[in-house]
Amino acid sequence: MLQALRRPVGSTFPRLKIAVRTMTGVPTVSLPELRSLLASGRARLIDVRSREEAAAGTIPGALNIPVSELESALRMDPATFQALFSEEKPRLEDENLVFFCQMGKRGFQATQLARALGYTGARNYSGAYKEWSEKDH
Repeated sequence: MLQALRRPVGSTFPRLKIAVRTMTGVPTVSLPELRSLLASGRARLIDVRSREEAAAGTIPGALNIPVSELESALRMDPATFQALFSEEKPRLEDENLVFFCQMGKRGFQATQLARALGYTGARNYSGAYKEWSEKDH
């Protein structure tokens, strides 16, 4: 009976890594991939930091919607969103709707929220503005 329960050494850990990645359920984008998406015009960036943080510096082309306001913004009708942010509201089916913050936590939360609201292309730039600002100069 004991023989049937034994597994090869190390076989549990690879499964654990996969399970953890699946539990988070948040697709990410790396810095090289983000640069490529931006260069080809295939990414829509949303900076979820505070207005003060974004005013001090952000990734070019990013729309600032603080994470505390994100849910209501994503639930707005398109005309209200346009009036408030001077940009077209993201569509549920938009690909590469990339959220980021300063260190990664708020971007992760924003991506989870957007995906829960049906934004299937929502992704988190896990390197966040910290990585962008360090590697972009």
